[in-house]
Amino acid sequence: MAPWLLGLYGLAGIMGGLAALRTGIPAAPLAGALIGAALLSMSGRFETAQWPSGTRTILEIAIGTVIGTSLTSTAVAELKVLWRPALLITLTLVLTGVVVGLWCSRLLGIDPVVALLGAAPGGISGMSLVGAEFGVGAAVAALHAVRLITVLLVLPLIVRLVLPAGAAPPGG
Repeated sequence: MAPWLLGLYGLAGIMGGLAALRTGIPAAPLAGALIGAALLSMSGRFETAQWPSGTRTILEIAIGTVIGTSLTSTAVAELKVLWRPALLITLTLVLTGVVVGLWCSRLLGIDPVVALLGAAPGGISGMSLVGAEFGVGAAVAALHAVRLITVLLVLPLIVRLVLPAGAAPPGG
């Protein structure tokens, strides 16, 4: 694949990410880059990008590094108190994701791998990379983008409705 074509895809992603930043939508750079590169890919004017060997590994290391740097000694100390809810929430989300994924696959006739990874409780970046390992990264990214944007728009409203006016959340 010609290097200029990979550069064009990169430019489409950058332009999409920067344009999305102006909208204020949740996960704007990621969603915008995804849309920008996808639009170029779906245009049919250019061949599908074939990234050099090792590109995915480099991206996985970068994402792992970004996530890892957010884990501090304070976060580890909080796990002494939060390990039970963390375990309960994790098990519940994974089990629910498996049930919903299998249900969607059977009910809606979508690929079970897409459904399971799309219903998984992980973040859009990580789950998209896992999906890419199975050859379904774009579909998984699309499902997670819809989920993430919906949750980021709806959940703050629900929290405001559930908590009494002026009440601080527990621990806050």
